[in-house]
Amino acid sequence: MTAIIILAVVVILVFFCISLYNRLVRMRNNRENAFANIDVQLKQRHDLVPQLVECVKGYAAHEKETFQKVTELRNQAVNAQGIDNKIAAENALTSALSGLKVTLEAYPELKANQNFLQLQGEVSDIENKLAATRRYFNSATREYNNAVETFPANIVAGMFNFKRGAMFEVPDTERAELDKAPDIKF
Repeated sequence: MTAIIILAVVVILVFFCISLYNRLVRMRNNRENAFANIDVQLKQRHDLVPQLVECVKGYAAHEKETFQKVTELRNQAVNAQGIDNKIAAENALTSALSGLKVTLEAYPELKANQNFLQLQGEVSDIENKLAATRRYFNSATREYNNAVETFPANIVAGMFNFKRGAMFEVPDTERAELDKAPDIKF
């Protein structure tokens, strides 16, 4: 009778561990799927950046350094491997694009150009979609991290090498900009 009870407890524990393992796998896959959705938006962004740069170059030929930086960071972002490296590269590109927006403020005639306005609208749309997919990715990452770090799932996670995932956060260089009130001019 004791052997049956011990066997039943072992079987229950095994099924419990299998259940936790499968839950962790589903959450990791959900996080990876969320990042794949970000990748789709990033691909569109990467395709638009060269078009935007070329359009602006005609108006602002002396801003060559800004354009080179944006192009270089775009190439780094396209070639980044792994979620953590892609996050870092995309954050750098986002900062460079913000610098490009500041440069554009000096060219009011460019703002009236139809090609530029269309590209700017498309970039704005992509940035909004990226923000939404990043929020979903961060939500999936939070759920995954909670599962990896909470008891008793953390025991199974440790046994099978599930690691905490990085969030897609605003870089510190941009955080200061977000904390400032917007500059509204009429």
